[in-house]
Amino acid sequence: MKLFTDSIEKRLIKNHQANVGKEKTIDHKVVVKLFNPTGIGTWYLTEYNPETEVAFGLSCLHEKEIGYVSMKEIREYKGPFGLGIERDKYFDSNKKTMEECKSL
Repeated sequence: MKLFTDSIEKRLIKNHQANVGKEKTIDHKVVVKLFNPTGIGTWYLTEYNPETEVAFGLSCLHEKEIGYVSMKEIREYKGPFGLGIERDKYFDSNKKTMEECKSL
């Protein structure tokens, strides 16, 4: 599965560029939700830097943390049965903040 469609990737990159070099950054709404279909792991992403392949958002593993995640590692991950991380096709993009996603 393609983790970012073209429109999702463009929005994530646009959000990243809006915060580059800024002291006071913008808290963007969540653009995409990724999840591990075979275990723990959900990511709500708001920004993506294609040069470094690093995204920013809320990671829900053993605890919920806001920070950076390597998209290279997420793409390469294979869980039980060889399944990788997937994109939630039914997640409403640009509707929820990271704080709202903490309660999901």
